[in-house]
Amino acid sequence: MEQEFDLDSVVRQRIRGLRLARGWSLDALAARCRLSPSNLSRIETGQRRIALDQLVPIARALDTTLDQLVESADDEDVVIRPQACHTPGMTSWLLSRERSLHGVTVAKLRITAEHPTGSADLKVHPGHEWFTVLSGAARLHLGERVVLVRTGDAAEFSTMTPHAIGAHEGPVEILTILDHNGERTHLPTGADTH
Repeated sequence: MEQEFDLDSVVRQRIRGLRLARGWSLDALAARCRLSPSNLSRIETGQRRIALDQLVPIARALDTTLDQLVESADDEDVVIRPQACHTPGMTSWLLSRERSLHGVTVAKLRITAEHPTGSADLKVHPGHEWFTVLSGAARLHLGERVVLVRTGDAAEFSTMTPHAIGAHEGPVEILTILDHNGERTHLPTGADTH
């Protein structure tokens, strides 16, 4: 019974936290999920028991799933211990367990001079990519242009432009956010299984 109470409290906190993160008042969320503001307030504060028929419209209004709203709050999945995936000139670590709700993958890449970045290695795919340089300097090839991105700088670009990222004067470590197309194009096959 103690576990049910804890989960109930976590669900209430998630509802309130997601509402506040969107900048919504109780009235705004209540209107979206067709509950009265007073009922929603009592749900958030624990003065009313949460019923399944209320959770479904609340989850939908908050743009989340019922599973995510009620998933266990244990610490088992808090720390991700990424496994390195090695290819010639590049080591990658997936930092997101799976693609998130928004379809992105977060990865850390260490690129060395052995990683190919010639014109034959330029890739094109739908979407946008973003990365920030953690250490070293990255050579971002965008079609005919080469842009140096140094430690602490970030780059975002359309991936419909032929592109590749290489190391400049030594190894570079970057943190990148890739959509599904970027993940398939840039990360080694099977990287999403680590």
